[in-house]
Amino acid sequence: MKTPHRVVLLAGPSGSGKSYIARQTGLPVLCLDDFYKEGDDPTLPRRNGQIDWESPDSWDAQTAVEVIAQLARHGRADVPVYAINEDRRVSTRRFELADSPLFVAEGIFAAEIVEECRRRGLLAGAYALRRPRGATFLRRLARDLAEQRKGPQVLLRRGVALLRTEPAVLRRQTGLGAEAARGREVLRRVAHLLAAGHPARR
Repeated sequence: MKTPHRVVLLAGPSGSGKSYIARQTGLPVLCLDDFYKEGDDPTLPRRNGQIDWESPDSWDAQTAVEVIAQLARHGRADVPVYAINEDRRVSTRRFELADSPLFVAEGIFAAEIVEECRRRGLLAGAYALRRPRGATFLRRLARDLAEQRKGPQVLLRRGVALLRTEPAVLRRQTGLGAEAARGREVLRRVAHLLAAGHPARR
C-alpha cells in the first residue's frame, strides 16, 4: 500500500555530520539515537564486561521501524527522547511531518533498517555519510565533550577506537544497502527526490 510520506535514511560513522546534513535538507528529522535500549536492558551486548554501545544490538531497530512506518502512514507519531549521559529514555515527544512528502531518519544504525524499510515500501533513499577520518574524530570529540556524554578520558579512548574502526563501519553500512556519499551529494540527491515528486525508491 502506498503511503503519503517516505523516509530518507542517513547513516555514517559517529561524528560524521549526520545531524548537520539532515538539518540542511530542510526536511523533518527523526533522530534514531533516541531508540537506544535502556542501560538496564538485559539484552544489551557486552564486550570485556562493559556494555557495547557501538553494537547494533544496543539499539531497538524494531521500534524505530514501527515509528517510521507510523510517520509514513499518518504523518505523526510519539517518539522517545533518550538521554545518552543517563543511558535511558527520559520522555516522549510528538513528531509531525505536516505536508512534507519526505523526512530524514539519521543515526549510526540507520543502515540496519534499510532492507526492512524498503520491503515495507517506506524508503525514498539511504546514504552513508563519509568524510576524512581525522575531521570526523575531531568533530565527534568536540561534540561529545560539549554534551558531556561521558567523562573526558572515556570519550578520548572511545574516539581513538572509533577512528580505527571507521572504514569497517562504512563497509558494513554500504553492505546493508546505504550508498556512501559526501554531504553535498546527499543534499543533491534529496533535492532531486523532492523535485521528481516520486520519493519511493525501487
